[in-house]
Amino acid sequence: MKKVILQGHSTYDGAGVKLKRVFAHDHTELTDPFLLLDHFGSDNPDDYVKGFPWHPHRGIETVTYMLGGTVEHGDSVGNAGTIGPGDIQWMTAGGGVFHQEMPKAAKGMMHGLQLWVNLPAKDKMMEPRYRGILDHEVPVVKIPEGEVRVIAGAYKKVTGPVQELVVDVEYLDVRLKKGMALSHAAKHGYTSFFYLIEGTSEFDGSKLEQAHLILFTEAGSIAVKAIADLHYIFVSGKQLSEPIAWGGPIVMNTREELDTAFRELKEGTFIKKNRKTAGSQVHGQLT
Repeated sequence: MKKVILQGHSTYDGAGVKLKRVFAHDHTELTDPFLLLDHFGSDNPDDYVKGFPWHPHRGIETVTYMLGGTVEHGDSVGNAGTIGPGDIQWMTAGGGVFHQEMPKAAKGMMHGLQLWVNLPAKDKMMEPRYRGILDHEVPVVKIPEGEVRVIAGAYKKVTGPVQELVVDVEYLDVRLKKGMALSHAAKHGYTSFFYLIEGTSEFDGSKLEQAHLILFTEAGSIAVKAIADLHYIFVSGKQLSEPIAWGGPIVMNTREELDTAFRELKEGTFIKKNRKTAGSQVHGQLT
């Protein structure tokens, strides 16, 4: 099977959050329908406490999966709260949303993953929606080799709590014991990837170290072997094969659509009037 290994690079985003960008703009042809994967994590609050203040999104879904620490969030649809270890925030920006994600300083490691899923052209301007999934709501499938948390899609007939997705996505959090092996199916017309959170492993014969990603764009069975105790995510999504026009937090299909989005941001018409907002203060912090 054709495979690509990505190591990513260190960078800063938001108001100064240190993170590892595993893939983004340069890999969109390979990663379709996924646009971006960030792994944020540090035991130093200075690396993350400035967070991600109010900012806009359009045309995508953002999926935040917390592995440690807590993040306070809010959005222009009226959602607000705190997510902690094992919690998931699956936000569909659709036609436009403002939101903020502010990590709270604490002892120990604060870390997690954020994945961007592209929306197809016909759904770019859909109504925004938000799904907040708590740790205890995620089913865990115990297997001899370890365990599988099912966030989206299904594993051994156990279905994840994230339902009615726009793009068909499978999202599994897997822990394997040292020396054990497991297989995952990559479907035709889908992009599948493994991101290694912790441990050392062999993926389809290729050795992978911690914080590396291996990506597959062809169908087949992918064998995973744990050289040491292993923690990884397996994510698969149906390819869209559509043009991408990407500007910062907004991803559309054409340059004209992108220009329209930024013009609306400047004019204060980005959030449509028939949608709830969190008040003018949100807009004021962005314009």
